[in-house]
Amino acid sequence: MAGKIQIPDELKKDLPQTKWGKILAATPIIMTVVATMLAGLASSEMTKAQYDRAQAAQLQSKAGDQWNYYQAKKLRGAVARNSMDLLAATADIPPLNPAVLGQADAATAAAFMKGQIPPALDAKYEDNVAAALNAVAGSKPETEVTLALAKVTVEQLDTAMLAAKAAVDAFDVATKPINKTSDKLDDALMFSDKPVFRSFSVARLRYTAARYDAEARLNQAVANVYELQVRKANLSAERHHRRSAKFFFGMLAAQLGVIVATFSIAAQKKNLLWSIAAAAGATAVSFAAYVYFCI
Repeated sequence: MAGKIQIPDELKKDLPQTKWGKILAATPIIMTVVATMLAGLASSEMTKAQYDRAQAAQLQSKAGDQWNYYQAKKLRGAVARNSMDLLAATADIPPLNPAVLGQADAATAAAFMKGQIPPALDAKYEDNVAAALNAVAGSKPETEVTLALAKVTVEQLDTAMLAAKAAVDAFDVATKPINKTSDKLDDALMFSDKPVFRSFSVARLRYTAARYDAEARLNQAVANVYELQVRKANLSAERHHRRSAKFFFGMLAAQLGVIVATFSIAAQKKNLLWSIAAAAGATAVSFAAYVYFCI
């Protein structure tokens, strides 16, 4: 019959005798896992920040396009009004005869006879979006704009953008028949009686100026929503930057815990490899601190 197995006394001293002792013995492994997890989270947050910055740059480019449309249409409207004034100042302009319009529909007749364009309806926004737009339009302090934007979700901004673009499309659809009729009449009357063509040209310029002003205002609304999206993306990027920094500091703390535990084991075991590992960890933490504070 085999005798009872005896564990050497020296080995018993190294074995943790309590639950707390087992936890302490596993501390380096746990802290290494925590440090790795925090490093991954820090990297993930930094990647998200970079993505938001890139998205903000793309949105800013789109906002710039809308501002360019706004400026171009305001300029065209001003040119049309100047041309109309020049014609009125250099020649007698008789009233436009309704018979010139032929079988034009009511909207076209109102545009040329009365200078009335189809209604350019403003987009309807949710209260949070409208408050943020008003804060930006009113040149409120950046803190107030940030607080207003914090209440706005990305989904609400997407909905607002769809509404703003829908308003532009609706006005384009409403004015398209008038534009076609205008082009046809311009070609037909160009070589006809000059007073008739002159009166039509003035009516056309008046309509064109009003149309461009309305389109410019609608493009401005789209640009304003884009600007909100740019600010929202930048705020999100800043938030991810802050989270990345905090996760990084947490990783350093976990690495420090690993180093202290390793030094403790090295002191207990008097093992060269444990000492080298601890020294390497301490060097890494010191170098990271030097880069953060000094470079």
